[in-house]
Amino acid sequence: MADSNPQKIFVVEDDLELAEMLVTYFGAQGYSIATTPSGEDALRQIAEDLPDVVVLDIRLPDIDGYEVCRRLRQNRRTRHLPVLFLTERREREDKLAGLELGAVDYITKPFDIQELRLRIRNALRRADLRTLHNPITGLPEGVLVQEQLETLLRQEQWGLVMVRIRGLDAFRDQYGFVAADDVTRAVSLMIANAMQEGRDGGQDEFVGHTDAFDFVVLTDKDRCQKLAERCRMRLQPSVQYFYPAIDRRRINELNKTERLTVDVACLTSADGDYTTLNQLGESLNRLFSK
Repeated sequence: MADSNPQKIFVVEDDLELAEMLVTYFGAQGYSIATTPSGEDALRQIAEDLPDVVVLDIRLPDIDGYEVCRRLRQNRRTRHLPVLFLTERREREDKLAGLELGAVDYITKPFDIQELRLRIRNALRRADLRTLHNPITGLPEGVLVQEQLETLLRQEQWGLVMVRIRGLDAFRDQYGFVAADDVTRAVSLMIANAMQEGRDGGQDEFVGHTDAFDFVVLTDKDRCQKLAERCRMRLQPSVQYFYPAIDRRRINELNKTERLTVDVACLTSADGDYTTLNQLGESLNRLFSK
C-alpha cells in the first residue's frame, strides 16, 4: 500500500539489441521494465499487468504500432495509458498519424537516451496528475488514497474496511473487459450503499482504491465492524450474478483461483500500533490470507 513500487515501462520493440539496451538502462534508473517484439503479445501482457507508460515501435512483425495504439485507446482500462512512439519513421505524415491516435510523444531513431528518459519522465508526471481517480469507478486512487491513509494513522480512533476482488483476471479472460469493468463498478456501488446504511449526518467517511482490485473505506473504530459485515452481506451473495445465467450452476466447479470472489477485512486502531502504511498493508494481507 505504500508508494514504494517502481514505475513500470513496457517496451514494444523487435530490435532485440535495442530492447536489451533499454531494459538495462531504465532498470538502472530504478524503473521496472518489460519488453516484447510482438504487437499482439504486447496487448495481452499490458492487459494482464497494466504498466505506467508504453514505448512503442511502429514496424512490428505482426500488427503495426498504430494498430496497437488504436486498440489501447479503444479499451477502457488502457484508454489513458501514456504511449510514446519510438520509431525510424521520420515523415511528417507518420508523426501526425501517431499523434492523432493519442500518443503523448513521437521520437525518431536514432535517439538520445537521455532525451528519451526525460520524455518518459515527463509523460509519467503528466499521467500522475490525470490518474487521481479510477477511470472505471470514478473513485479516488493513487496519491489521494495514500494521503488519506497517512492522515488516518495520525488519528487516535479509526477504522478501515478493505474489500478485495479475487479472480477478476480469469473472469476478464473468459467474459471480456466490459464484463470485468461492470463487476468493479457494481462492487463500488454496493460498497457505497453499505456506507449509506445506518449513517448519521455527522459521519465523514472516505472510499477509494488502493489498487485495481482493492477498495478501502476509512471510517471510525466503532462503526468499522458493522460496515464490514454489511459489505459482506451485500457483496458475497451477489458474486454469482456477475456470471451469465447459463454458467452460474458451474461456478463451484471452478478452482478457487479461477472463481470470482469478494473478500472483506476490517482493521481498527485497537488492533495494533500502526505508524506506517507498510505495517497497515502487511496486517491487511495477513487477514486476507487466513
